[in-house]
Amino acid sequence: MASLPGFSFLASMASQYQPFQSVNLQKAKRNNSTKPSNFPPKPSSKPLPPPPSAPISVPSTKVPMGFPSIVNTTPASSPPQASATTTVTANNSNLCEVCHLRPKFVDGNKTHLYCSKSCAAKAIPPADTCAHCHIRPRFHDGTRTHLYCSKSCAAQAENNVPRQGFIQPNPNGTCQIPGCTKPAHTNGTERSRWCCLAHKEIGENSCLFCRKAKKQGGRHFCSLACAEEAKKKAPMIIEIPEDHVTFKSVEAQFKTSWRHLDKVCPSVKHIYKIIGEQASLDKYDAYRDAVEARGQFVKDGRAAGNENRRWHGTTRECRLGDKGHVHFCSSTSCSLCCIMKTSYDLGLWGKKTGWGRFGAGIYTSSTSSKANDYSQNIDSHTSLKAILLNKVVVGKGCKMTVDNTTLTSPPSGFDSVLAEKGSRLNHDELVVYSNDAIRPSYLVLYESV
Repeated sequence: MASLPGFSFLASMASQYQPFQSVNLQKAKRNNSTKPSNFPPKPSSKPLPPPPSAPISVPSTKVPMGFPSIVNTTPASSPPQASATTTVTANNSNLCEVCHLRPKFVDGNKTHLYCSKSCAAKAIPPADTCAHCHIRPRFHDGTRTHLYCSKSCAAQAENNVPRQGFIQPNPNGTCQIPGCTKPAHTNGTERSRWCCLAHKEIGENSCLFCRKAKKQGGRHFCSLACAEEAKKKAPMIIEIPEDHVTFKSVEAQFKTSWRHLDKVCPSVKHIYKIIGEQASLDKYDAYRDAVEARGQFVKDGRAAGNENRRWHGTTRECRLGDKGHVHFCSSTSCSLCCIMKTSYDLGLWGKKTGWGRFGAGIYTSSTSSKANDYSQNIDSHTSLKAILLNKVVVGKGCKMTVDNTTLTSPPSGFDSVLAEKGSRLNHDELVVYSNDAIRPSYLVLYESV
């Protein structure tokens, strides 16, 4: 018997949607089975939109600040693999990266970041919106279109004032994801900072700029748009929430490397990510790549250029880092602000100490309590101390235990000096002799001891 035209149409539509829905329903069942029973359920999903006619792609352009164009799911121990094409892979959540309500679209080969083309379009602000607030259209004076919507946004951008919702938290009792007004979850005695598990996962791994989406892999931003906005505002500092994975990582290193037995390890109060200017970061990357080419450290399972995180203590004239103080001071003698704005300068070596145990170099240590010995406050109104956590290209280090105050470069065949604890040193030191071998990464504020 001939089939009815209407029935054939419905049958074809059902065959088109069944695989997409069934895959996501199976994922939802697996995810729901792992959630605690006392956590509130997520809001009911709206009807799924039609699948995109073509896969959502990410343009393979040159990425600033070392930012990847794909979601990095490669384990830290494995070196990145080269790829001829740019693909989008799924992260730990099966929810859309924008609306966080509908499942991510699966085209049969891969899982995209978004549920639909409309959410994909929202991921990057339109080019005609204000470069600061990303809400209102840019102002057009009849001759040209300006970057900002108003004088207010222009002034805030000029002064490196973060956009609304960037640092200021939501009111107490509400979810801390920017834009979410739902009440935070409570178990009867304690109140969480999030309304649901999905927002908790985002909050603890959020982009340090927008705080609305998860950062990509080991990077600090969720998208090229946020990376570009941070680049435009550099140099600046971004406060990291205390429940963020990055805060916990830096705090753990501070505590485990506090080795002075006569001083109790203080509590960490604030941690800031330092956003340096792109030109400065490019010089550091070029130096690291050159050291890696000589030493081939990645083959031995180490970071490129044998990069490590090391502490440095210096003088702070202002109150930068104290609560509400996020702007650099203008003093040319405030070492802390100068280092964060333009990085380290060997041309200033010896002006304060007059000498160096291992010559004219930039000194850091793996011991946070040693850096604390060099941290000084000029402003007496602060109760906190500050030190810097830096990324340093160690390369091939020359181990030394005897002073050599005449050094102006590492011994031949080496990239740095590793001053080990011994006859003259109570704690280790790492010395580099190039401005491009080190960049400040984090500012840590802690109780004075």
